[in-house]
Amino acid sequence: MSAGEKAKAKTEQAQGKAQEAVGRATGNERMEAEGQATKSKGDAREAKEKTKDAFKH
Repeated sequence: MSAGEKAKAKTEQAQGKAQEAVGRATGNERMEAEGQATKSKGDAREAKEKTKDAFKH
């Protein structure tokens, strides 16, 4: 997995998780949903990179 892409995925996951928590704590459903989407985007990026790595070896 490319170090840059791996870092990007982890960053997106962390940002999404934080945004989701803030949205839940403040009762802001939109922010919570945006956080879930960002986290999912990070999860997808990580899965894509793992798949690419699996086919390299």
